[in-house]
Amino acid sequence: MNIKTIFTPDYVHYEGVRPINIYLLRVLYFLMFAFVGLDSWTSIITHQGPWDHVRAVAFCVWAAYSTLSVFGLIYPLKWLPIVIFMIFYKSLWVIVVAYPLWRAGALVGSPVEEMAHIFFWAPVVSIFVPWVYVFRTYVLRSKPK
Repeated sequence: MNIKTIFTPDYVHYEGVRPINIYLLRVLYFLMFAFVGLDSWTSIITHQGPWDHVRAVAFCVWAAYSTLSVFGLIYPLKWLPIVIFMIFYKSLWVIVVAYPLWRAGALVGSPVEEMAHIFFWAPVVSIFVPWVYVFRTYVLRSKPK
């Protein structure tokens, strides 16, 4: 395998997606599983007392999608919706919650600041996604030629 082949669309194994995208997606699925999963499952397992219902939903969603990301390691293209979900909700949160605070000069030192630093990277993760494949598969619902 040479460097050129990882940037050439692979119609035999990956439905026209470049192998570099597959490798980056697998890294992303692993990071989702390792970091989001560890944090969310630790919080769920060690939590004591009654849950705030909204906070519990957040931890359950994080635990669910990070656990399901294991399947993305095996089938990176079939599990792309979980990555798109993650990018969408984190980007939306940055726009709706963090941006107004930042614009008002109130983000630094707020309870939102730590999460904003983490969620800020979600749009950057979108460069890992083979958007042509996503559009072709989930919008046009067609196969590569």
